[in-house]
Amino acid sequence: MSELPRTSSRRAARLAGLPLGIAGRAAGSLGRRALGRGDGDLTEELADQAAEQVFAVLGELKGGAMKVGQALSVFEAGMPDKYAEPFREALTKLQSEAPPLPADEVEKILDAQLGLKWRERFAKFDGQAAAAASIGQVHRAVWSDGREVAVKIQYPGADEALRSDLKQLRRLAPLLRPLNPGTDVKGVIDELYESTVSELDYRLEADTQRVFAAEFAGDPLIRVPSVLASAPKVLVTEWANGRALSKIAAEGSPEERNRTAELLSEFQFSSPSRVGMMHGDPHPGNFLLGDDGRMVVLDFGASIPLPNGFPSVLTSMMRLALENRGDDLVALMTRAGYMGRGGMDSADAMAFLGPFIEPMREPSFQFDRAWMQGILAVYGDFSGREFRTARSFTLPREYVLIHRVLSASVGMLCQLQATAPYQQIVRRWMPEIFADED
Repeated sequence: MSELPRTSSRRAARLAGLPLGIAGRAAGSLGRRALGRGDGDLTEELADQAAEQVFAVLGELKGGAMKVGQALSVFEAGMPDKYAEPFREALTKLQSEAPPLPADEVEKILDAQLGLKWRERFAKFDGQAAAAASIGQVHRAVWSDGREVAVKIQYPGADEALRSDLKQLRRLAPLLRPLNPGTDVKGVIDELYESTVSELDYRLEADTQRVFAAEFAGDPLIRVPSVLASAPKVLVTEWANGRALSKIAAEGSPEERNRTAELLSEFQFSSPSRVGMMHGDPHPGNFLLGDDGRMVVLDFGASIPLPNGFPSVLTSMMRLALENRGDDLVALMTRAGYMGRGGMDSADAMAFLGPFIEPMREPSFQFDRAWMQGILAVYGDFSGREFRTARSFTLPREYVLIHRVLSASVGMLCQLQATAPYQQIVRRWMPEIFADED
């Protein structure tokens, strides 16, 4: 494998070249337009070329670049069909694939992190990576007591690369924005910079995963693998078999997709009450439909502390929206710091909460790409009222992560194109949202 570009200058050069390369392709298309090619044909062609270039570089660089790709990938369900297909395969790859480290480098890292006698702790260790993530890769092994385990190893230089990538990726925000209408790409990148630095210490991730694993031990719906050992750049957990959410979305039966959607919603809404935290890295590679029918949850490097459950401001906003009390909702959102430069009215406020509220209005809800495309079209229409609506809001700093997790979860449900008892699940874990629970 070629050396992972680690220095700021080398990585910045790769990232900085992306807008220039795609701009060059766009300029070249002017000549083809003169030969009779339609604008729509050219836009679709450029989308295909942009996908290939952008995601090849993001995947190769790993670090923050790959993490941004993963964060944005959950929104591909809302892209118009004629643009979504060229990106779907590349986006899915970002969730689980990257060039692996060679075996000799893996052993050096384990020597440094677990000590020179680390081999005595394993009955078997596979030197070839079984999977890759944004800042590390996973190896399959057998623990000394016979349990199958996953060994996550952080890429050398990942800390420097992460910080460098996230700084440089601000330059990519204008390029990525058309892929995700209505998504504040720069805001996502800024938030990721602040929230993912803690992921560099796997001991912190281990502490979080232990809390989740203890709460969900023996749970009939959710499984969180136990932690066996940790070091700053190595984490050993129980191995989990299952199919990733992305595979279920692409190949699963309607029953499997519905089951996965229900379990995902159950985990997301129950965690604040049960654990006092929320899983902070929701993308399809982190959720498996286990062989026993339970949802397996992976990667606890990012989490949101919620010691008192969901913030009362957010549950109150949801309740007012469900009751169609638009004026009261505007007043609350203004007090809570959601007022943007353009101001807002009750229709703006209701539209803003639509992706979360609409599925709560009926006993079961059909999540699909067409619905998500309609939601994102509201924020992607630069010609009328909807664009003003999108510009009317700002997210208070303390709620950015929660909104991103909830939005990403809805995006994954739409990728599954599943029917889920969303209202029932939310009612069970946040009854204060529903007026008839008084």
